[in-house]
Amino acid sequence: MATRSALINVMVRAAEKAARGLVRDFGEVEHLQVSRKGPADFVSAADLKAERTLREELQKARPEFGFLMEESGASKGSDAEARWIVDPLDGTTNFLHGLPHWAISIGAERNGEIVAGVIYAPIGDQLFWAEKGVGAYVNHTRLRVSERRRLEDCVIATGIPFKGRGDHATFLKEQEAVMKEVAGIRRFGAASLDLAYTAAGRFDAYWERGLAPWDCAAGVLMVTEAGGFVGEIEGGRNPVFTGNVLAANSHLQVPVSRLLKSAKG
Repeated sequence: MATRSALINVMVRAAEKAARGLVRDFGEVEHLQVSRKGPADFVSAADLKAERTLREELQKARPEFGFLMEESGASKGSDAEARWIVDPLDGTTNFLHGLPHWAISIGAERNGEIVAGVIYAPIGDQLFWAEKGVGAYVNHTRLRVSERRRLEDCVIATGIPFKGRGDHATFLKEQEAVMKEVAGIRRFGAASLDLAYTAAGRFDAYWERGLAPWDCAAGVLMVTEAGGFVGEIEGGRNPVFTGNVLAANSHLQVPVSRLLKSAKG
C-alpha cells in the first residue's frame, strides 16, 4: 500500500472526527422516526454540526486553504489556488430514514484540479481515499475499476431525480435505454459512494445529472486513480463543475455514452 501523504492524513483525521458526531446522531434517528415532527430538523442540525467540525479541523491544518461547502458556500483563503470541497453528509435522505448508506466527502482542489479525495462511510468503517498520481484505496486495499466489457454483465448505478429537482423526463428516457441492455441498475442515494463503488469495481459504470461539486469532487478523482474514465455525459471533461457525470471503465465508456445519447433521439 502507498504511504498516505500529509494532505491525505489531514483529510482523514477531519473526516473521522466529524464521523464520531454523525454516528452518535444516526443512533438517535430511529427514535425520532416515531415523532410527529419527524427527524428532518434533527438531521439538518447534525449536518451543520459535522460541517463545523470539518471546517475547524481542515482550517487548523491548512489555514491558507479556501472552502466550498454544501451548507455554508464558498469562502476564499490566503492561497487563492487551493481550497477544500466538502460534503459533510452525502446521503442525507438515507440518514434521515435510518438507512446506513451515507458518507463524508472531502476533495482538495489546487489550480482548478482535484488533487486528493477522501470519502468516509462510517457505518462499516470504509475509508476510500485517492491522491493524484498515487492511486485509489479503500482502507489498505488498492482499488481498480472493473474489467467487464459486455453490457449484459454489468451493474450500473445512477441517481434518480426527486420532487422539485432534476429533469424527470430525461432521466426516464435514459433509464429505459440503459436498463434494456444491462444486468441491473442501482440507485443507492449517495453520489460520493456511487463513484467510490465504481472505483472499487462494485459498479461497472455510473451516471447522474445535476450534481454539485461537493457531491462528486472526491469521487471523480477516485475513479480516475483506479484506472477508470470520468467525463461529462455530453462528452466534456469537466464533470465536477457541470454536474453531469459519467464514470466507467475504459471498455464501457463508449457503449454507455451511446445508450445515454440514444435516449435523446
